[in-house]
Amino acid sequence: MNSTPRFHPPTPQRVTIAGPAGSLEAILEEPVLDEPSASSQRFAVVCHPHPQGGGTMDNKVVHTLARTLQELGLSTVRFNYRGVGRSEGTFADGIGETQDAVAVIDWGRRRWPEAELWLVGFSFGSHVALRAGLERETARMITVAPPVQGFDFASFVAPRCPWLVVQGDADELVDCRQVVEWTRTLQPAPEVRILSGVGHFFHGRLHELKEVVRQAVLSG
Repeated sequence: MNSTPRFHPPTPQRVTIAGPAGSLEAILEEPVLDEPSASSQRFAVVCHPHPQGGGTMDNKVVHTLARTLQELGLSTVRFNYRGVGRSEGTFADGIGETQDAVAVIDWGRRRWPEAELWLVGFSFGSHVALRAGLERETARMITVAPPVQGFDFASFVAPRCPWLVVQGDADELVDCRQVVEWTRTLQPAPEVRILSGVGHFFHGRLHELKEVVRQAVLSG
């Protein structure tokens, strides 16, 4: 008899979260498993790409990251930064977007008081997640295609939690070599996974991203 809990895709719940520049539009997804799971013990806040490049919480990489974590038993919150979709406010150079992420984190902590926080970011969202992680205790960090050449990543203090960096070596927007060089300066060093032939938006390769994240989480 198979004892592995069966995954049922959660029904997305659209919620409004109070942010520092006005209300933030968000999607809450809480997995339902056949057996009690870790969903009440862990939740993830997933940060999307640059809004001035069309990034939103509905980005396919962001959605894939959220769904992967849901399948592993986590509740997830995706949200639109200020000025994106129905979120109020205007773009604020990453500083305001970090404040938005912190507001979402605090909302999640009120909803799940005993749960540990995971922070996840894709592209510009990696920058936001890392900045937010400096302000709130984080149990795990996942950053995908961090744009090290466009933002000040050198000033970040490496999080003390388990940290996964995923990068495609054919990324047309983020220099893979610079990402690798940056990670080598960090203590403690993150786990780095380079995906061969993968571009920035993981076209046709989202299944590989999903499996890399899954393996990293399951291996501890």
